[in-house]
Amino acid sequence: MTVVITGSSRGIGEGLARAYAARGTDVIGTTRDGGWHLDVTDAASVERFAGSLGDRPVDLLVCNAGVYLDKGHVIGEGYQPEIWARSFAANVTGVFLTIEALLPALRRAKAGKIAIISSQMASSERAPGGSYVYRASKAAVLNLGRNLAADLAPEGIAVGIYHPGWVKTDMGSMSADITVETAVAGLMARFDGLNIQTTGCFETWDGRAHPY
Repeated sequence: MTVVITGSSRGIGEGLARAYAARGTDVIGTTRDGGWHLDVTDAASVERFAGSLGDRPVDLLVCNAGVYLDKGHVIGEGYQPEIWARSFAANVTGVFLTIEALLPALRRAKAGKIAIISSQMASSERAPGGSYVYRASKAAVLNLGRNLAADLAPEGIAVGIYHPGWVKTDMGSMSADITVETAVAGLMARFDGLNIQTTGCFETWDGRAHPY
């Protein structure tokens, strides 16, 4: 089994890469610095990475790379246009480009899976305000994942979208609810259970259906 994890240099991505490696899985963890190089905001980098896989099948693609650039911003005093552009480039366009480029590898696996790390902040039902850029980008990638699930179902490729929990990482802060290890164990269980019958799901790390 081969798993590709984007954004594996720290946090949840690093935790997933370590946990899959401990299982004996063939792990390709991408970073922007060294190793399996991938900058999801650069179309040429995405194409080079996909080409570097050769004829290798990919059983699971985890789209984890992302940014939270408007954390702590206040309306009227933040949310500059470049933050919108950079956030959507990483959190939405980068996810689509990566999935599109790796589709041949997922098809070679016969029953490939795609896991998109979104957030509870994508939910239109759970909308307490603030973090407009991050929330909008995560809502967009949730929508993207749902539509990809519909289009790829005839090929047997399942797509799941996940809230990883509020995790003690640089992005989540040390005030968060759960550790990386707890989030990773839950997410891996969700990925294991993902299949064509559950494709398009939006779930929490601990297996609960999340409101859209």
